[in-house]
Amino acid sequence: MKTADFDYHLPEEKIAFRPLEDRQNSRLMLLDRREGKRLHRRFADLPELLSPGDLLVLNNTKVIPARLIGRRESGAKTEVLLVGKHDESTWKCLVRNPKQNLEIEFEQGITGRLVRNGSGWLVELGERSDDFINDIGRMPLPPYIKREPDEMDKLTYQTVYAKTPGAIAAPTAGLHFTEQMLEHLRERGVEIRYVTLHVGIGTFKPVKAENIHGHEMHAEYREIPPETASAVNTARVQGRRVVAVGTTVMRTLESSVDDNREVIPCSGSTDIFIYPGFKFRAVDALITNFHLPRSTLLMLVSAFAGREFILGAYEEAKDSGYRFLSYGDAMLIL
Repeated sequence: MKTADFDYHLPEEKIAFRPLEDRQNSRLMLLDRREGKRLHRRFADLPELLSPGDLLVLNNTKVIPARLIGRRESGAKTEVLLVGKHDESTWKCLVRNPKQNLEIEFEQGITGRLVRNGSGWLVELGERSDDFINDIGRMPLPPYIKREPDEMDKLTYQTVYAKTPGAIAAPTAGLHFTEQMLEHLRERGVEIRYVTLHVGIGTFKPVKAENIHGHEMHAEYREIPPETASAVNTARVQGRRVVAVGTTVMRTLESSVDDNREVIPCSGSTDIFIYPGFKFRAVDALITNFHLPRSTLLMLVSAFAGREFILGAYEEAKDSGYRFLSYGDAMLIL
């Protein structure tokens, strides 16, 4: 299957560069896979679109303000993107023109030092690196949001249930939820559980291979607590729907299914690549945003609902004024 099979034209004016003031006011396209139907709703309608007994699984990763701006000894401005914690004082990073032992002066009198780590690089920041990063770091907005991040992004580019720091990109399907909506869902009888997947640099990595089988996925840390695995398995035995909030939850759950079709508790990395032909064994419904052309996320959604059906929905969304990508609107695929 070719990467070009997942291409579509995305005009820049369709990309949401800022979020709506009220998260749940985004639009929601409802896709019925069995009937082949598409309906237009609001995300605020989600509680009435789900049923009592449905199990909603959310990703509680927390985005760290991973963009650090400093200056080299020469005075040149330099940006360091943190992509993962190595230990309490050292982070894996990306930086242009790195050099061994290069010192970078950041705010608050903190000096970072670059150290080669195999084919990559580490930056040493000291024992209080977490506090320092939270104080002066900027949110790592995706490159297609063509503006500098501001202080508001520290709130808006974060789910209201974010708990475990480690992501450098938000699980964007979850950005539409409010505390009030989560409470409304519980009152309706929807069960809510959590997994963790720290979205990594791979989410921005374009698929350059002509054939999708030539694409190498970037590994990301994920964790499924025992109570979540048990809730998913019980729901499936009882015939209740498992609803994944986002492709990160889909990948987390589907990466940890055993031969008995049961989700097992786990912690560690996954590089699962889901594309058409994949056999889903854990998830029955998916909430997701509208994704970039030729992306692994679009391939996953196409695997779940059918490529032609999804690409047709994207064209209808463009014609109907939907907002695309991270700060954009959503779809519910049943």
